[in-house]
Amino acid sequence: MTDTAQAASPPAAKKPVFSQGYKTLVLAFLLLAYTFNFIDRTIIATIGQAIKIDLKLTDTQLGLLGGLSFAVLYTLLGIPIARLAERWNRVTIISLALVVWSGFTVACGFAGNFVSLLAMRVGVGVGEAGCSPPSHSLISDYFEPKRRASALSIYAFGIPLGAMIGAVAGGWLAKTYGWRVAFMVVGAPGVILALLVKLLVKEPPRGHSDPVERPALPEDVTAGAAQAPAGAWLWTEMKELGAVTADLFSHWPVLNMVLGVTLTSFAGYGVGQFYAPYFIRAFGLDYATVGLVFGLVLGFASGVGTLAGGFVSDWASKHNARWYALTPAIGLAIATPIYILAYRQPDWRVAALILLIPGIFHYTYLGPTFGVVQNVVETRRRATATAVLFLFLNIIALGGGPLFTGWMIDQFAQFDFTHAGERHILPALRGIAAGGPATEHFAALCPGGAAPKGAPAAQAARCREALVAGTRQGILLTIGFYAWGGFHYLLASFGIARRLETVAAERRAREA
Repeated sequence: MTDTAQAASPPAAKKPVFSQGYKTLVLAFLLLAYTFNFIDRTIIATIGQAIKIDLKLTDTQLGLLGGLSFAVLYTLLGIPIARLAERWNRVTIISLALVVWSGFTVACGFAGNFVSLLAMRVGVGVGEAGCSPPSHSLISDYFEPKRRASALSIYAFGIPLGAMIGAVAGGWLAKTYGWRVAFMVVGAPGVILALLVKLLVKEPPRGHSDPVERPALPEDVTAGAAQAPAGAWLWTEMKELGAVTADLFSHWPVLNMVLGVTLTSFAGYGVGQFYAPYFIRAFGLDYATVGLVFGLVLGFASGVGTLAGGFVSDWASKHNARWYALTPAIGLAIATPIYILAYRQPDWRVAALILLIPGIFHYTYLGPTFGVVQNVVETRRRATATAVLFLFLNIIALGGGPLFTGWMIDQFAQFDFTHAGERHILPALRGIAAGGPATEHFAALCPGGAAPKGAPAAQAARCREALVAGTRQGILLTIGFYAWGGFHYLLASFGIARRLETVAAERRAREA
């Protein structure tokens, strides 16, 4: 039989190419890459107070460093990198991305002012754009549809794991050696990981774990693309992006899943950027204590929730696929009031104990959402689907969450500074909305959130009280977005099972 005939005849039954042990190893490497991704992304939340004091920043600027500066190129570059990942070796893309973002994280330690640090954070975002789209695509080729939410929840475990390691290590390093050394130390290991990923992770056949579609090797896709007329390339790319966008935004239940993950992440990034500064400001804790205690507390809770969300929704979906949406809807409804309770405590120890609970319910949204997104698009559009999702999600959530929270903290702090004693959010919001010239400017009298050296004790106390009150109120306001996100997941639950069934039927019809 000729090679042509062999290629034309699909195998009678799909045989596994990779052992279960090797798949687990690959998932472990991708999890590790995503962990470093989040260490380098979120360490600024833990050491942000040290940067604020050293560089005399406002919380709006701190929000820019933790959010928008990173998010813009991170999300925009995700699209072309994802399109490249549909054709090129995804393992190579991930390895190169690791080198880039790790190098820029190290460079953050050499920044001398806000502008240079902002530029380095943009560079971190450029590198990290090459992580999740190809990783999601690889995982979907290694794991069959009924296990994707579980596998993707393990990958998403890199979020709480990275945040926890970044908090613990960053806090200790900032206290012991300073915030500049913290950036350098956490960034360097990523280069070694990049080499290991390139050497040990294999590029799987496209569609390998889909029971219907015949596997196509990456070179098959590249060859097909090379035969297309040069003038048709841009039109083809636009059609592919349009098709993926339609899959995610033109179907009501999937759209609500996207809105749910976006609003939930908006709150998560916003609160996450300022939880460490809050406990430092409100209770006088040092960087190491905040990083250790709250890194472990929040890391444990969010880690359990991330894994539980994927495994519970995969298990429950065997009875009804609407549990892919109901799981996060219920989790967020439980988590929101507990978060509010925690940030209203006068004792940080009580707050820490309460914070052990809500993350377990809150983080159930990650695995089910990523699993649904991968299952509603074509095999060769999966990296693109992740990039389109992240474009929408991260411009709003990662770009807007920390910036919104930081700006609101500045507004609340200014209001409290001129209206001492007003500690309720609604009256403060009405006062902020009413506007009017301020007789005393918080940012000028309290640079970096603290009174200048030699200032009267009364001024120092007013600065501290206004900053603490503003930080608490800004965080509590942002927490409300968790409930909003949960509402969209509830709406999605009414049609997501039917949509997944329709997509599966359409795929079977095409292959018949």
